[in-house]
Amino acid sequence: MISKDFIQDPVFPECPIRNVLVRLSSKWALAVLYTLNSSAEPLRFRDLAERNPDCSQKVLTSTLRGLEADGLISRKVFPEVPPRVEYALTARGRGFMPVMQQLMDWAYDNLHDIVSDREKYYGKA
Repeated sequence: MISKDFIQDPVFPECPIRNVLVRLSSKWALAVLYTLNSSAEPLRFRDLAERNPDCSQKVLTSTLRGLEADGLISRKVFPEVPPRVEYALTARGRGFMPVMQQLMDWAYDNLHDIVSDREKYYGKA
């Protein structure tokens, strides 16, 4: 059964690549993965929110659920009062980090030229 989060392309409805890329290209997914990868220990929701202050609680919750559903992060609930919940990268999530680092390196290496081309295209503000 396909859930409501499954993104189908009308031209290529069975394309798994588009489905995965939609999740990873959401506004906060890469930031959350980067934050978890930067920590030596699992992080609590509060920690993730503090390290991504522009992300609302609602969006952060939705992003975490999507990444957990895709097996990129794990969520561990501790039976304490109040409940403690920690998030960490899974093996799949850690396996994605070299790919993400290549993307970040490429973006950094090309940032100046991209900004320059945008200024030419749109005109300077």
